Amino acid sequence: MISNTSHVTHKPNGWDDKMAFVLIFVPCFVVLLSFAVFGQLVGLRWKSWLPGAENMSNVVTGVKASVYTFMSHII
Repeated sequence: MISNTSHVTHKPNGWDDKMAFVLIFVPCFVVLLSFAVFGQLVGLRWKSWLPGAENMSNVVTGVKASVYTFMSHII
């Protein structure tokens, strides 16, 4: 006898992934932005401090690239 079974799969809505991304990205961005702003104000070459920011044109894009580089190493 073959029973009629249906499989209900739980499809995640991505909310957990988005929250995890935000909870990692935002604090890292703030910390690395503070390093970059400090370096900019003091006149140091801050781009060499942050991996991934070497070829970026401004502080925000450099920090963003650095955070993505950092996140790729921890995830």
